[in-house]
Amino acid sequence: MSYNIRVDLKADGDNDWSHRKDFFTSQIAFYDPDVLGIQEAAPNQVNDIANKLSKYSFVGIGRDGIGKGESSAIFYNKERLKMLVSNTFWLSETPGEISLGWDAAYKRVCTYALFKDLKTKQFFWVFNTHLDHVGEQAKINGIKLILGKIKEVNNKNYQVIFTGDLNSEPDSDAILLLKKAMKDTRTISKTQPFGPSGTFNGFKYNEPVTRLLDYIFISKDAGFKVEKFAVLSDSKELRYPSDHLPVYIELGY
Repeated sequence: MSYNIRVDLKADGDNDWSHRKDFFTSQIAFYDPDVLGIQEAAPNQVNDIANKLSKYSFVGIGRDGIGKGESSAIFYNKERLKMLVSNTFWLSETPGEISLGWDAAYKRVCTYALFKDLKTKQFFWVFNTHLDHVGEQAKINGIKLILGKIKEVNNKNYQVIFTGDLNSEPDSDAILLLKKAMKDTRTISKTQPFGPSGTFNGFKYNEPVTRLLDYIFISKDAGFKVEKFAVLSDSKELRYPSDHLPVYIELGY
């Protein structure tokens, strides 16, 4: 699952995190993903999720350093998966240090991890990011940097899952570049994709969700099979758990 959880912002009023977190965590518990890539997560939100969902561990640090700023953390079911390697880098010309890249409005990070599936004994990588919402060069160069990092670390040619709020619609240069290297799980699902065509709802419950910004990609030569693909539009009392809808897939080998 990939999920922009909307940063904790008091200005959101009745849609702020304090009003959403219980429904949000119950939604995650219900769908029970083995891997959950979140975006826009403030440290207190990461802690709330970790405390509420005890079967999960997580990796990833904030864009302003450990315990500081929004993160693109990866939560994983520690009963099913063993985490072997993890790291976070910045989408910039100096990815190894806290930094702002190109024409981006904000510092952006990518967190990745190598997992072993304790049931199937398979190994796979997960990369999770949140691209900038303004800088076009930052989006394109961010994708190039992530693809380069995948190539660098994946020297045993394991399967790769790439989750994220890419702040880019399907016909954008950033997504077209990514599609040359990886497969969009929406387009290769064995069953018909379920749910809205878009993922950004802006907390506007009474309007159609058509703006597609959130994705899950997998390796082009993937041994993974996409059994199901969905954008989940669960709500409670006419409110969404975030201003984005989560992308959910079921994978088989």
